[in-house]
Amino acid sequence: MEAAEIESMVESMARRARAASLALATASREEKDRTLRVLSELLEKSAPRLLRENRKDLDAGKAAGLNASLLDRLALSEKRIAAMAAGVLQIAELDDPVGKVLETNERPNGLIIRKVRVPMGVIGIIFESRPNVTIDCAALCLKSGNSCILRGGKEAFHTNTALAALITEALKQGALPPDSAQLIPTTDRYALHCLLRMDACLQCIIPRGGESLIRFVVENSHVPVIKHYKGVCNIYVDKAADLEMAREIVVNAKCQRPAVCNAVENLLVHRDAAEWFLPEIARSLAAEGVELRLDKEAAAIVKTAGDIPFVPATDEDWTTEYLEPILAVKVVASADAAIDDINTFGSGHSDGIVTADKEAADRFLAGVDSAAVYWNASTRFTDGFEFGMGAEIGISTDKLHARGPMGLNELCSYKFVITGQGTIRS
Repeated sequence: MEAAEIESMVESMARRARAASLALATASREEKDRTLRVLSELLEKSAPRLLRENRKDLDAGKAAGLNASLLDRLALSEKRIAAMAAGVLQIAELDDPVGKVLETNERPNGLIIRKVRVPMGVIGIIFESRPNVTIDCAALCLKSGNSCILRGGKEAFHTNTALAALITEALKQGALPPDSAQLIPTTDRYALHCLLRMDACLQCIIPRGGESLIRFVVENSHVPVIKHYKGVCNIYVDKAADLEMAREIVVNAKCQRPAVCNAVENLLVHRDAAEWFLPEIARSLAAEGVELRLDKEAAAIVKTAGDIPFVPATDEDWTTEYLEPILAVKVVASADAAIDDINTFGSGHSDGIVTADKEAADRFLAGVDSAAVYWNASTRFTDGFEFGMGAEIGISTDKLHARGPMGLNELCSYKFVITGQGTIRS
């Protein structure tokens, strides 16, 4: 397609999405939930076709040299399709956020002022690799009364196209505007540039992917962007920690699924716990295939514990999101030092403390400036499903509008609804 054709196509999609959003904003919960149930059924019935289309993407990905981690993100299976269908049903069962009265204020002049939750309007979602994002985001936007324009990565083009067709069919069967969810039907990067300039029709952009993609979107978008750049998550093991609990939490946070944004990347250990804890956690992590990058004090302790492999940490390690089995480890003098270190080098995503000392925990939870802070729990729980939101549309480290996992409530804004009795201002 020529540039002018792409620009015209994206503009048309944006205008149709805006029109659809106005209709969708007043749709009943019954209409939205019926459409979601239809989508769930279509996913299950269409599994063979989805797997065939996904095979095209997997074959192309292998030919292009995608690594095993990216291919795993890209791959569908009958189990993953069933999980997508179940996730859509879970979203249907959630309370409808639209129309909820957040505050009511009756003024002395008789005006009744209500603050009411409403959809944002049109949301652009830009994502890479994982096809389930197509379904999760469309379902969440539909339930929250928003229309959406989806722009998936080229590596999942065939799969996303097949999924988008199911979404359109579900909207038609549910008697909702078919333009409520649209997939940009080209892998040409110019389409992304065009979408980012549609501030007359779109209310926000949510990018999901690597840091380079997100920074590109932020730097080029005319539309407000809700995002997080990276997940440099930290766990601090305090001197008052139950060290066996700490070992289990750290191993889980690093090893349960290393290639996700809520996996821990930095471990901070109080000096008074380091002599016992560091050799134990180093052995456990090494047994799981984790490469340890240790500061000087941590290295000196681990050296005395036997032949545990490690490499010296560099300044870059403390700000790096590895997304693989690598962990940077540092010894700190106090809980306050850990807080300062996390606020300096972390990314504001998810950080935790392991301790039996409530005072230290309270200081940590109040002092760490992150979207999610944990006491005696793995950072791996920063997830919309785990937080009881159903599927999430993304995780935000911003502070305006939304922070942390974004579910249905975070996809809404609000407006003031004022009722009078012929009331006039004097």
